[in-house]
Amino acid sequence: MSKPKVLVTRIDVPEDSIKKLKEHCDVEVYEEDKPIPKEELIKRLPGKAGLYCLLTDPIDKTVIDAAGPTLKVIATMSVGYEHIDLNHCKSKNIKVSNTPDVSSDSVAEWTVTLMLCAGRNFMEAATAIKKGKWIYQWSPMWLCGAGLADATIGIVGMGRIGQSVMKRVLPFQVKEVLYFDIYHPIKPAEELGAKFVEFEDLIKKSDYIVSMCNLSDETKNLFCKKVFELMKPTAVFINTSRGGVVNQKDLYEALKKKTFRAAALDVTIPEPLPKDHELLTLPNLIVTPHVASAETNVRIKMADLAAENILLGVEGKDLKTPVPMPK
Repeated sequence: MSKPKVLVTRIDVPEDSIKKLKEHCDVEVYEEDKPIPKEELIKRLPGKAGLYCLLTDPIDKTVIDAAGPTLKVIATMSVGYEHIDLNHCKSKNIKVSNTPDVSSDSVAEWTVTLMLCAGRNFMEAATAIKKGKWIYQWSPMWLCGAGLADATIGIVGMGRIGQSVMKRVLPFQVKEVLYFDIYHPIKPAEELGAKFVEFEDLIKKSDYIVSMCNLSDETKNLFCKKVFELMKPTAVFINTSRGGVVNQKDLYEALKKKTFRAAALDVTIPEPLPKDHELLTLPNLIVTPHVASAETNVRIKMADLAAENILLGVEGKDLKTPVPMPK
């Protein structure tokens, strides 16, 4: 009996996950450590029962149709799944999975790191000596920032990662944690002391505003000129969720005018962000290259989970972490 065929779109995923697939499947791997070109994906996909992909692979109608009737499951090694046409997958009865939960702690740690770095002027301080800016032994107000102690933290999107961020900021003796989410009350967060408020109230009252929301029609460009103008002039904005929730032109203008104090982003539009992008000229903005979940053990767990879902899917079984299909 022939083994089900599976396509893996990158060679540089943790190798144990590929070994697991090879025990039960006929596995083809795209042998380059960069995103597979769409035409190559279309060429290799026909006849495959499973597709193991990444956030960098646009799995649209054309790609799905190219697979033909054999494709049973798509597993993306990512939390996000907006690169997959779920409506078309549903129409073709193709199961889709992602890798939630395993990266929540890692992303939360990075988020708090960015909060501290942006709030305390870490990047400017870290480069001050190299740039010859350390002139006097000590200056009372030089590079002064604001920390988390006694700060009001506003979290937009109190899901798994939002709650993980909250757990990590509480030991800093913050004043309070406010949250906004379309689903509320969120009991685990409120049991820790979080208080639900409407979105505009959160924006107006928070010293640190953390975006933890999914990208949807409702959240696209949610953080825009109108919102930035509601922030405290001393506020710090952090986005480690999705680049599309921020209107970057409005963000650039707000930071340039110092409408609010500082920001840090781990996600942008586009990705990768060009090195000459206007955002990178701002001294009050930190940008990191979508690495909030970049811990070796996390990547291994994500890869293993994607492989497990493929193995279940090609056998017609329920997936461990299915993506909710549109109604």
